[in-house]
Amino acid sequence: MIHKFKVKSSEGSEMIDITREAGAVVRESGVESGVCHVFVPHTTCGLTINENADPDVKRDIMAKLGDAIGDDFDYRHGEGNSPAHIKSALVGSSLSVFVEDGALQLGTWQGLYLCEYDGPRTREVWLKVLPEK
Repeated sequence: MIHKFKVKSSEGSEMIDITREAGAVVRESGVESGVCHVFVPHTTCGLTINENADPDVKRDIMAKLGDAIGDDFDYRHGEGNSPAHIKSALVGSSLSVFVEDGALQLGTWQGLYLCEYDGPRTREVWLKVLPEK
């Protein structure tokens, strides 16, 4: 079964911590040991695992992505959001996280993030929690 939840961004570019929501899906699934696959069905946002202690890390990541993939190029895509598509392609649209003892297995400083590159928007996050066989 695919579990879904919505995430609303409030800025054009931002990293939104979705660790709590994903963890709740894992707990509700009843899976004690396995893997949680996380996916976004969108082409202008992405998913990443990164530090969740210092908010400057999120700022730095988004700023450098903006510097590297800026608006100062003659993009051909008519919607004007080519940088968002490129950032999404580089960061990726899916993650897999181990589940043990009914919880996501992340490092001490790690969190799951939806990376918005074309906001503000409402996004869907899809999760599939599979038990170990």
